[in-house]
Amino acid sequence: MQLLSMLLTVLGAYSAAADENPLLGTWHLTSFIREVVGSGERYDQLGKQPNGYLSYSADGRMIAFFVAEDQLHPLNEPTGEERIKLHRAMLAYGGTYTLSPGKVVHHIDIEWDGRRLGTDQVRFYVIDGDKLSIKTETNKSPIDGREGVGILTFERVKGR
Repeated sequence: MQLLSMLLTVLGAYSAAADENPLLGTWHLTSFIREVVGSGERYDQLGKQPNGYLSYSADGRMIAFFVAEDQLHPLNEPTGEERIKLHRAMLAYGGTYTLSPGKVVHHIDIEWDGRRLGTDQVRFYVIDGDKLSIKTETNKSPIDGREGVGILTFERVKGR
């Protein structure tokens, strides 16, 4: 009986932690809009149907991996030119995160090209059911270098 009591206490604590962190789990990228500072121009940073995932774990780690709609799919070892195109068609980073209501800060300790290593990337989020919207602080796009904000939308991944 004591073991059952301990188990229920631990599971209850885990459930409470999950309720306190609405970002826990994996999210599938559905759009990635870039809004340019000054002009307000909006464009699809990775095409109209980008692919990718954003995942937050209970141990305080996160990972993001996004690829462009038109990502190459070489049949053999990519050529030098294909590698450049593949590099330009993706974003990937990971690290730890700090959560507060409506705001999450990604503390980057690994990244696809290393430019943001050791930085804190602030994201503002809204969750509506199984939909997540994230807006970045103003920054230079790692894809094209233009100053602006990223506006990303996701759907919660359920099951397999």
